[in-house]
Amino acid sequence: MQCFVYRSPKKAAAYLYLSRQDDFSKVPTGLLKLFGKPELALEFDLTPERKLAVVSAADVIQSLDQQGYYLQMPSENEYPV
Repeated sequence: MQCFVYRSPKKAAAYLYLSRQDDFSKVPTGLLKLFGKPELALEFDLTPERKLAVVSAADVIQSLDQQGYYLQMPSENEYPV
């Protein structure tokens, strides 16, 4: 599965994963407002075996299949309030 990762210009270390480039149709409008205008950061072939830095590839694939997107937020330890 092709995967497109977008960074948020408003929230450091927030990323939105999609299976189709620039297809934000399944992302809730409110989330997009909070996220800001998505900036394409990365494109890669996503397989269940692929190692990702923060999350498991299986979790991303499941979310893409069920919701149409995956949102990766920074951990509280990474960016404390």
